Amino acid sequence: MDLYSAAKRMSRPFRFTNPASYREISLASRGLIGDGITCALVRPDGILDWLCFPRFDSPSVFAAILDDEKGGCTGITPAVWPFESLQRYDPDTNVLETLFRVESQGVVRIIDYMPWTNDPRATIHEVHRRIECLEGSLELDVIFDPRFRYGESETRLDREGHGLVARGALGERMVAVLDEEVRWEPRGASGGVRASIRLGRGERRWMILAWDSEHAEPVAAYRPYELLRATRQAWREWSRQLQYEGPWRHHVLRSALVLKLLMYAPTGAMVAAATTSLPEWIGGPRNWDYRYSWVRDAAMAVRATNLIGYPNESREFFYFVRDTLKRGDPLQVMYSLDGGPVPEEKLLQHLSGFQGSSPVRIGNDARDQLQFDTAGALLDAAYLYERFGGRLPLRTWALLKQVLQTTARRWREPDHGIWEPRREMRHNVHSKLMCWLAFQRGRHLARLFAEPELQEACANEAELIRNDILRNGVDPSGKHFVGFYGSNEPDASLLLLPVAGCFRACEPLVQGTIDWLRTELGAGRFLRRYRMDDGVAGPEGGFLLCGFWLVEALALSNRLDEAEKVFMFHAEAANHLGLLAEEVHPLTREQLGNFPQAFSHLGLINAAARIDLALRMRDEGEMAPPHLLESEPPPIPGSSCRDTWPGQ
Repeated sequence: MDLYSAAKRMSRPFRFTNPASYREISLASRGLIGDGITCALVRPDGILDWLCFPRFDSPSVFAAILDDEKGGCTGITPAVWPFESLQRYDPDTNVLETLFRVESQGVVRIIDYMPWTNDPRATIHEVHRRIECLEGSLELDVIFDPRFRYGESETRLDREGHGLVARGALGERMVAVLDEEVRWEPRGASGGVRASIRLGRGERRWMILAWDSEHAEPVAAYRPYELLRATRQAWREWSRQLQYEGPWRHHVLRSALVLKLLMYAPTGAMVAAATTSLPEWIGGPRNWDYRYSWVRDAAMAVRATNLIGYPNESREFFYFVRDTLKRGDPLQVMYSLDGGPVPEEKLLQHLSGFQGSSPVRIGNDARDQLQFDTAGALLDAAYLYERFGGRLPLRTWALLKQVLQTTARRWREPDHGIWEPRREMRHNVHSKLMCWLAFQRGRHLARLFAEPELQEACANEAELIRNDILRNGVDPSGKHFVGFYGSNEPDASLLLLPVAGCFRACEPLVQGTIDWLRTELGAGRFLRRYRMDDGVAGPEGGFLLCGFWLVEALALSNRLDEAEKVFMFHAEAANHLGLLAEEVHPLTREQLGNFPQAFSHLGLINAAARIDLALRMRDEGEMAPPHLLESEPPPIPGSSCRDTWPGQ
């Protein structure tokens, strides 16, 4: 992070004036820790208010973020108000530090981490919290209030010699241990138990949370000092692999670290976000469960991780995508983390939702939608796997050919599209684009497997789709593309027409589309996805991924000054730790939607790589579009855009 941005963030501490102050912070005012199997959110007041064990998509143990009375939490927080708080990550790691300052009393630092080695077989399902007094003396409240299964079942707390054991109705167990003898007392109507500890300067304490442990052991048995050193070292070694030296290295590295935390290590699946049901607008019903793996997200991850030097992660993402081809429908939209079906959507009526934003949902009914862009994601992932040194086996190619066959048979049909509206299907231009991409990638792969007839068939099918878009996906005036056939609806996914390489950015039709989308969908400095009725009530914010798509489209158009400004608007929308949610309020810049969101961080990485290439090419005097992987497409027949680039 540049010095100006870092200083600006560190000069704005969180201030908590009373026990209810936490209700004033935004949903994104949290840090993320994880172990490659699950993750937890930590508020700047030291409360851990979201954690599912043992997996991302398991029922929650702590869900106070969705209901502060019924969800459950654990915390270490000053016992007096007011106090100030700062948070940061230990550089190049996912080890989180929270600093409390109580005027005229003392300063305490909490270090939160989940032991991590980059080997899922070594995962131990623990949260370690180190408490250290840096100045003065300070009394802290320690809270332990687990509510298993989203707070739907009773939790029994038993005191043992070294700590507490929480037990759920279906056999769930969690241990809480402090390395100090304390008096645990009921919290009354709030539920759970609390204890007080006081630390003087130089004193340290540990709190350990251990999943599925039968008994509480002494803190030393959990080896927290050793595991903290090992976890820091493992994250720093991983971060050193980054191959990006552009001007936004801090943003790119933090995005990479977030994506690593969102990756389910045993299978290579990536959750779309760490949470469920955080609202896309406060008080609204647009609250969805994103703790599953979408094929398009995995394909985007294959691209992004390869661009910045993480081939191992890219390979794991691809292996997950590859393995899904062996299961059922070749155009399945999403999968559970082990590649199985996503659960049916269910409402948790007993939870009030974040700041009253109901309903709270688990499962996702978009699992049953038809989204043709999945075909493009699958073939693009396979192409990138080959492009960056992988070798597709014949059996995988046979499965990919089935995807091509299905797509050839069905691309003329309407579908639900990338945005998953809860209404009838349409002929979405983005879906046609991704079918085009499937055949473009299929043509390349067919050549590798010595199938010239299929290679030609793919080329012909791609040309048919491109012409179909030109014939049916343009507004009657011929000035811009439209979101779906027969409409004049704007859709931010149209920005991918030049980014995917279907049309040249210099085309007047593409330039007209970029400017039209900014006018029609602009929300302050951000872009909304669309303005159509999608079958769900209520507004939403600016969609961060769409802004990063705009950056790429502008960079391809040689509008680099605009691209840099848009990039910074969106990168600086991140929270105090550099984490991005799904959306942002266009006026307040408050982040909205599930958090942190893989889409947003993937978009940031791709946009940073694109604009950095454009800047380097400009500095070297090379006047050509900054293509990262795609080749320059042919011009539209009769177009003035042929051998020149905008600005030449």
